[in-house]
Amino acid sequence: MDLRTMDWTFLTEAARDPRTTGAVAPSGRALARALTEPVRTLAPRPLTVLEVGAGTGAVTRALIHRLSPGSRLDVVEANPRFADRLRRLVDTHPRLAGEPERVRVHRSYVEDLPGAGRYDVIVAGLPLTNFTPDRTDAIMARCLELLHPGGTLTYFAYLGTGQARTLLSSRAEARRHHAVQEVMAGYQHRYATGRWSVWANLPPARVWQLRSPLRDAQDVRDEPYAVTGAGR
Repeated sequence: MDLRTMDWTFLTEAARDPRTTGAVAPSGRALARALTEPVRTLAPRPLTVLEVGAGTGAVTRALIHRLSPGSRLDVVEANPRFADRLRRLVDTHPRLAGEPERVRVHRSYVEDLPGAGRYDVIVAGLPLTNFTPDRTDAIMARCLELLHPGGTLTYFAYLGTGQARTLLSSRAEARRHHAVQEVMAGYQHRYATGRWSVWANLPPARVWQLRSPLRDAQDVRDEPYAVTGAGR
């Protein structure tokens, strides 16, 4: 996110409702590219894609540009003002002219997303370390449940937040953040296939890529630990 193009609506919503808006700014172009890389890699075959926590649509725009013919994108956003903005984006985007049904916007939490659809790629724009450990676990488990076996999940975490919270927050907040990091470390250990640092973002971020088990597990939280490939 460039300060010259700061979307102050995002900051307003973060202050108004931190439960539906956990980030402080929309994702910058470099972060959006990193998060959507699996869609580019898997093209040109038709894909089912889910974006979780779309905010003002910075990553949504990148996904729309990378959608191959025949692909479908579902966008989940709990904040009602952002959801309305995303619907306007879909209705007016030139790449969707004549086929707006390729992209559907759902005002919902991913944990409450109805239906039993499965996705090849899920892109999560939620800053998961802002939530409680239980909610973070529920979000991650639901995302992995929604993936086809072998499907890919990408998400990001801001760099340096752990140190900042230790220095500036209460002990209770520091403990909450540490507990969330432990939850995320468990998922990373089991499913991570890569990680990338994105310095050209405000604030800098790390993108993680996770892969769903090839077998169709009923509850991903019961998966045994497995050796994963090295990231960077």
